[in-house]
Amino acid sequence: MILAIPSPLGVALGIATAAAYGFTAAASSWLSRSSTQSLLALAWLLHAFALGCGLVGGTPRFGFAPAISVTAWLVLTVYAIESRMYPQLKVRRALAALGAAPVLLAVLFPGTPLHVSASPWLPLHLALGIASYGLFGAAVIHAWLMTRAEKQIRLAAEPQGGVPLLTMERLTFRFVAAGFVLLSATLLAGLLFSETLYGTAVRGWKWDHKTVFSVLAWLAFAVLLIGRARFGWRGRTARRVLYAGSALLVLAYVGSRFVLEVVLSRTPA
Repeated sequence: MILAIPSPLGVALGIATAAAYGFTAAASSWLSRSSTQSLLALAWLLHAFALGCGLVGGTPRFGFAPAISVTAWLVLTVYAIESRMYPQLKVRRALAALGAAPVLLAVLFPGTPLHVSASPWLPLHLALGIASYGLFGAAVIHAWLMTRAEKQIRLAAEPQGGVPLLTMERLTFRFVAAGFVLLSATLLAGLLFSETLYGTAVRGWKWDHKTVFSVLAWLAFAVLLIGRARFGWRGRTARRVLYAGSALLVLAYVGSRFVLEVVLSRTPA
């Protein structure tokens, strides 16, 4: 979580959550749809408790692994809502497998304490950024489902996703548009209020790896949305730009923090 705490309760909840996700992924092939959804809902709730326990006491922390964990939880939240509208969507096993690893990562790497001089608004700023991660993550999963459906169509096989291809495409770009709005708000807040948010004497952006990759990701998504609106981009071209922008966004925070926290064993500034 944005406020992940390496407490015994957090560790226990993290392990229980990962086990619940893992069992759901392993058992989904022989359980009914309703049973699998119930297990996935249980894992999702445990995940929420694991994230929420970081809000109680201790020093607020943040890092690459908590960011991935929150992103995975947000993607699952999107699926929970979407499955009500499109019950034929068949990605429960993949999402259960997706949820297990980030939770364990957050247990092993709970992040570093936030600046004591940082603004109380900093968690909200970080939440906006992670919410954009979650929306772009949902877009990437939908793009992958589109790729799988197209391959099945070429092989004259019945698509297993259950959702029409054009509907999946519309959903993908809705997630991209919503993620772009949140990413824009995050970058704008960092530009205008960095001194207040981080308690530093530096106004405006600090042109480090995080900022450079974030801006490059923003440009990639802007090009994707413009290309979609002006030139009707779709299919492979649109997916490639989406994957490129998402990769840049991952490098912006998760990648740079991973290098600092794990590879270099340094506390990020």
